[in-house]
Amino acid sequence: MFFGSIVPMNTLVNFLPTIQVIVSILLIISILLQQSEESLGGAFGGSDSADTVSKTRRGADKFLFQASITLAVIFTAISIALVLV
Repeated sequence: MFFGSIVPMNTLVNFLPTIQVIVSILLIISILLQQSEESLGGAFGGSDSADTVSKTRRGADKFLFQASITLAVIFTAISIALVLV
């Protein structure tokens, strides 16, 4: 029995992995669609470009950035929920 719970635990345990896969695919897509201005030198702490001025995110770039953060938080919350359930 699920005293006072809206959703039975068996349904939640079966449903969360499916949601986690969907969120992970959306997270991968949102990360890959973001523009990258660093090349290989930036990955090791250096900078390949002479102009190292940071740019302000606007429009679709800002939306993808915020969506990536939101999806990462949701993915983390689902992962923790799966461990606790």
